[in-house]
Amino acid sequence: MTVEVTPSPTAALLRHLNLGLVLALIAVVFGWQLSIELTWPRALVALLLTLPLWAPLPGIARARRRTYAWATLCVIPSFILGITEAVANPQTRLWSGTCLALALILFVTLIGYLRVTRVTAA
Repeated sequence: MTVEVTPSPTAALLRHLNLGLVLALIAVVFGWQLSIELTWPRALVALLLTLPLWAPLPGIARARRRTYAWATLCVIPSFILGITEAVANPQTRLWSGTCLALALILFVTLIGYLRVTRVTAA
């Protein structure tokens, strides 16, 4: 049984913010990888690194609450990439810091959307 709920303005704002953050994180990872070297193998690496972020994109665009729940798991590889490169590769700290910040903000806004759209039993 599904319950039809009208989204609140906060939920709509968080939905659009999440969608923008996912796209921004994909763009940052692509830009980061292609700034190192502009070749087909590097583009393939960028695609593989962003693959977990592409999976929840349709569900986030359609505001499917269940997608938001498992999308939090899809952010973890980007978070790990950002932390690993920030520690291991000082030359890419700007890119890795941006990736890390976007991943953290995305994770928090995904959780925020889940909390705002929670349906409580009466």
